Amino acid sequence: MKSALLKLSVLAVAAMVLTGCTDWKKKYEGLNVQYENLQGRYDNCMSSLDEATAAKSSLSSELQSKENEIAELQSKIEDLNQTPEDATGFGEDYEVEFDADKGTITVTLQNTILFAPGKASLKSARNADLNHIYSVIQSEYAGKEIDVVGHTDSDPIRKSDWDDNWELSAQRALSVLRYLTDQGIPDSKIRAVACGESRPVASNATASGKQKNRRVEIVVNMKS
Repeated sequence: MKSALLKLSVLAVAAMVLTGCTDWKKKYEGLNVQYENLQGRYDNCMSSLDEATAAKSSLSSELQSKENEIAELQSKIEDLNQTPEDATGFGEDYEVEFDADKGTITVTLQNTILFAPGKASLKSARNADLNHIYSVIQSEYAGKEIDVVGHTDSDPIRKSDWDDNWELSAQRALSVLRYLTDQGIPDSKIRAVACGESRPVASNATASGKQKNRRVEIVVNMKS
């Protein structure tokens, strides 16, 4: 009897030990799966961090290159006493403004050069001016983003098909944009902007002031 009881006790203890081993094995397997998942997430995070670090380094180098270009232009104007027209490469036949803080070069063309009164189609005889501007952009500022900005004077529209000065300035800016894209500037690097009469550079109280306000600006964004 005692022998039987002893045997049953041993079997019971063995069963408990085996059951405990099974539970620990399951726990181990579960923890191992969690570890592998965490390891995978860690590896992915480190890979993303390496990519982000490389991207940051590339952007920093690109930004420094752009800042150097702006500083070089500024030095030509301030230290070498070059005019913005010569320093930027567009030449003395053009009205050019350089803004180092904004990183922009603005070439202004009066509407009398480009358009007949009240019209938005380019004068073909003046295409040489746009050809020159295009060639400078391609040789000196390829890849930069370009804004073509149309402006008018404050006179209301009376004798043309345009609804208002906003529409006229928009169509004139688009005419210049389309000419430049036809020459080869990528669509993704250029946009048209209409300002109407909202940004005058002279008084609209005089004929000469109105003439200055009727203009198209081609803006090269050096920081883009």
